[in-house]
Amino acid sequence: MDQPNGSPGVDTNALKEKLPQQPDTPQKALSIETAEAAVKQLNEQESKVDKDEKHKKTFGRTLDGTVFTVPHTEDMVSQLFDPMQPKNASDTFIVTVLGSMCGLFWLLPQKWRIPIFAVIFIFWRLCYNAGIGWLLHNQSHHKRLVAWTKQSKIFENPKTGNQPHPTLWKFLKREMEAKIPEDYKFEDAPLEYNTWLLFRRVVDLILMSDFTAYVLFAIACGGRPENEVLPMTIARWVGGLALVAFNLWVKLDAHRVVKDFAWYWGDFFYLIDQELTFDGVFELAPHPMYSVGYAGYYGISMMAASYKVLFISIFAHAAQLIFLATVESPHIDRTYNTPPPPKRAEDVEEPSRPQYKSRLMSSAHEHSLASDTKPSPVHNLIGLQNIDLHRITDSSVILLQVYLFTFAFLTPSTPTWQAVFVGNAVFWRLWFSIGIGFILDRQSNKKRWTRHFVKYGDTIEESWRQWKGLYHLSMTMCYSGFMCAAWKMYGLPEDFTYGMSTLRHVVGFALIALQLWTVSEIYDSLGEFGWFCGDFFFDLETKLNYSGIYRFLNNPERTIGLAGVWGAAIITWSKSIFFLALLSHTLTLCFIHFVEGPHMQKLYRQSIRETSGVSKNLQTIMPSPIQKWQSGAHRVLDDGLDSVEAFLDTAGPKLASGFSHFMQDSRVLFKQFPARISITRLAPDLEGYDPKDYSLEIDSSSSGVRFGKEAYSGREGDKGQIPQDRRDDFRRLIVDYGAPIKVKWTAPLNHSSKDWIGLYMVADNASREVTKVSSQGRWTATNRGKMHYANADEGILIADRLVSGEKRTDGETKDFLSGEMEFSGDKLWWTSGVFEFRYHHDGKYNVMAMSLPFEIQINRFDEDDVEVDDNGMVRSAVEAALLPVVQNCFDRDPDVAPRTVDEHFGPTLEREGKYAKRVVYAVSRMFGIDFAPEVVQADGTVRNMAWRICNAKKVLAPYSMHNTKGRSTPT
Repeated sequence: MDQPNGSPGVDTNALKEKLPQQPDTPQKALSIETAEAAVKQLNEQESKVDKDEKHKKTFGRTLDGTVFTVPHTEDMVSQLFDPMQPKNASDTFIVTVLGSMCGLFWLLPQKWRIPIFAVIFIFWRLCYNAGIGWLLHNQSHHKRLVAWTKQSKIFENPKTGNQPHPTLWKFLKREMEAKIPEDYKFEDAPLEYNTWLLFRRVVDLILMSDFTAYVLFAIACGGRPENEVLPMTIARWVGGLALVAFNLWVKLDAHRVVKDFAWYWGDFFYLIDQELTFDGVFELAPHPMYSVGYAGYYGISMMAASYKVLFISIFAHAAQLIFLATVESPHIDRTYNTPPPPKRAEDVEEPSRPQYKSRLMSSAHEHSLASDTKPSPVHNLIGLQNIDLHRITDSSVILLQVYLFTFAFLTPSTPTWQAVFVGNAVFWRLWFSIGIGFILDRQSNKKRWTRHFVKYGDTIEESWRQWKGLYHLSMTMCYSGFMCAAWKMYGLPEDFTYGMSTLRHVVGFALIALQLWTVSEIYDSLGEFGWFCGDFFFDLETKLNYSGIYRFLNNPERTIGLAGVWGAAIITWSKSIFFLALLSHTLTLCFIHFVEGPHMQKLYRQSIRETSGVSKNLQTIMPSPIQKWQSGAHRVLDDGLDSVEAFLDTAGPKLASGFSHFMQDSRVLFKQFPARISITRLAPDLEGYDPKDYSLEIDSSSSGVRFGKEAYSGREGDKGQIPQDRRDDFRRLIVDYGAPIKVKWTAPLNHSSKDWIGLYMVADNASREVTKVSSQGRWTATNRGKMHYANADEGILIADRLVSGEKRTDGETKDFLSGEMEFSGDKLWWTSGVFEFRYHHDGKYNVMAMSLPFEIQINRFDEDDVEVDDNGMVRSAVEAALLPVVQNCFDRDPDVAPRTVDEHFGPTLEREGKYAKRVVYAVSRMFGIDFAPEVVQADGTVRNMAWRICNAKKVLAPYSMHNTKGRSTPT
């Protein structure tokens, strides 16, 4: 929640005097920037006051800039069960619901308790993750909960005369003021804060019911297994109680840091700008309340000794993680990780031309052996979306895996074949750890890999590409070989209920999932450059950034990075796979110590962190004797590894180790409609609304909107010929790719304030009366503030302007309301085709009017009548044609779109990949050349892109088919 420095200065003392001692609303809301700075400074001043945490004031702000005092609230358990805390009717209701579940448990016979409470728990869990998730999603994207309370007027003061439910208002006032006796006045609190208070009571009911139902289900399933020895029973209960105690500490420590504000998702409603220290449990694991915060569920499963409880715990945990990924994490990114808007630099340095070198151009004279320029991110390797079968690395990896897995599945699992696959896995692990490790060590100390390619006239970039291919192939075959060996050694249990078979599979798959998550987090933190050990090949002045998973672990590969191999060993329960897992882990530790560690010390030195977040927390909670033993064990381990390293220095070299999609476009053939306006028939239930009173018209005077040539080819028959004097009536309406479209509408005086206009492909809707496909966000409301959706009002220029004496299509004259709106950016279709606007009634899909169909078109670059230079065409002509298209692709945003061919695109492309995708699609249609989106980011300017296009046209010219005018087809 930390906010950026440099906020505008605010007289906080004067502002604090204006603020009341309750969450009151100032007479005039501050600007967003001023309110943010004020709240942050007020909270900083309050944190320095010598008071206990309960009596310190906290200041918050609403999204419109209203600053208010956030009163102190108690946690969920205290406000329900602490007799010293004030109680109200909602507390009584929640406790009654909990008590009724306990009473039901006592009344039900034993055989009915398990299925009934399983259903009850699943119901409350769905209320939690699906119900609360749906509410929070709508509040995050559309502010729907606040809009609902505003529309229903349940918080409206009766003194204003606009309160339709005075009895309900008095009840809510009594309920909320009873819970917050200080610094709070119901009628003066901001609407957002009161909405949050109401929301948290719903949360209290759902969360307490969810946990109570789970505990009762566990009790119903609990019991001591037959033939279980006493030591196992004691071990289960000790382990289970330890996990429950750890879970309790996680929850309490997390609440200490984030308090009720974040515990109840307060930032979905209002914001508190303050400096928070995310220590304690927040250094132990990411999202601790959702990750390690569920350890208690597995502890209760151990004490119950029931697979039913274990599986329902896994279901609950998985549902919580889905809630985190789909609701909370996206909201956090939008709220706290949104980058500041780009700022123009007045002095634009002229960028250099992209370097395209052939193999024969020696890089020895142009580069050092370790370039200080980071390699281009174009054409990445890692990830299914980056597979390119035209690339030898990808095709080789796929073919080798098909070969390996085919043999594994088709050959019998005899001891001989098992030995073959185990030996294959050992070979690839040794090569991946020792062979690759040796190459990296020589590269770190002697730049031997780079020197080899420079020797034959290749560039550093070429050596980097070859290295990435070798590392990727080796890593893939290493893990593919391990999986095939595990498959050969695995035998499906005859009875999953016997022994530990079920538990082994659950634990094993959990460890595999943990490794997959770890690998994903490592790649997200390091990127392609770090994944392939890029700092061994490029000398970049960078600092270590302990973010992502590295906030918690200095080296995840050392511990959980190989959890999956141990998971496979547990599932197979094979000595050979245990040996492979031990070999893999040992060699990985040796690689980290002998190859990666020395290179990191040489490159980063003092910036290397000694203690990870997990280690620091464990050291603070471990008893002193264990801390001393751990320190001694580390010294013994380090001395032993140093001795091995000294031996290997004399015996031989050191050991070592080290994821473009293609898009297709479609164009829709259309049949031209002769009428300017198309009126649809209404459904029978729309009485009182005449479709003749509605109209839609595209403003053809806007920039980028024009009429094209008449739809006439001369190849029609006699009846299909258009008379010469009427050909102007059949001209097509054409809109340039990415150009904003201004739409004018008229409607009767009694039209619904929830009317809206959507943009659709003509071929997508068979019906002209009802729209049956989603607009996918390409719509705008006709009136502001009536549709409670994000971006619903975006683009409205004029709403409900009275037009007197307007003639209808039948000649009758009457008064109308009119308006204008503009569709741009994400509300446009970023493809070529034929489209139309549709006017819809009252927030539904009944069509009242349709616009003239229009074509979004990208003009093909005309090479005729252009004098060619050494590149085959005049580059300046390409630049002039490309610049306005690129500006359209950047939404014509003055802070983002390049103003000149030399102005750099800036960091916007890194945040908004859609811009690059728009540009490469336009280039494909204009010049017939397909580029990957990463090329746009690599080039950086229109001039560089024009240079690349000219070179590509020249290179591909011998392979292109030419027509009589010399124009090439798309390549």
